Amino acid sequence: MNPLGNYPYHIILASQSPRRQMLLAETGVKFEVRVIPTAETYPDSLGRDEIAIYIAGKKADAFDFDELPENTLIITADTIVWLNGESIGKPADAAEAVAMLHKLSGNTHIVSTGVCLKTADKMKSFYVNTAVSFRKLTKKEISFYVEKYKPYDKAGAYGIQEWIGYVGVEHIEGSYTNVIGLPVQRVYLELINLI
Repeated sequence: MNPLGNYPYHIILASQSPRRQMLLAETGVKFEVRVIPTAETYPDSLGRDEIAIYIAGKKADAFDFDELPENTLIITADTIVWLNGESIGKPADAAEAVAMLHKLSGNTHIVSTGVCLKTADKMKSFYVNTAVSFRKLTKKEISFYVEKYKPYDKAGAYGIQEWIGYVGVEHIEGSYTNVIGLPVQRVYLELINLI
């Protein structure tokens, strides 16, 4: 039997990301998806890992446990791309997506995902970092990817599990699922430790 098959908490994944939903489902844990829209803003003083944890915490704090089923555990996550001391978020349009990919082209960046696990009486936050190296991409490759895949819901304007990841990523150091949006191995261990 899967160790998370009869998990003692009612789990809510607070994410609209189909990628996070798919990754969490693969652990075998049962969950529902419930999202409260939250502004993904943060103080300018925060650094790379702090930003991801801060926003994940904001997403969890948006929930009122008095209105949730008893024994609820909320899982929230936020992923940022960090290059040369700058946070690269989600592109607003095609032009911004193209500009972001030109920045990432030929460089190594850090993907940082902050995760928050919260119940009515406790909270655990952590982050996982993965280094991703892109080869030098051509203008034609970047334009094709943005036009076909429209990566406007993705930090850094790319999905490693899509065409650009297959042809452009030379090397990663760390968790692959973290780059997709949820560091599954770490989340699994944290859920096991809560039992």
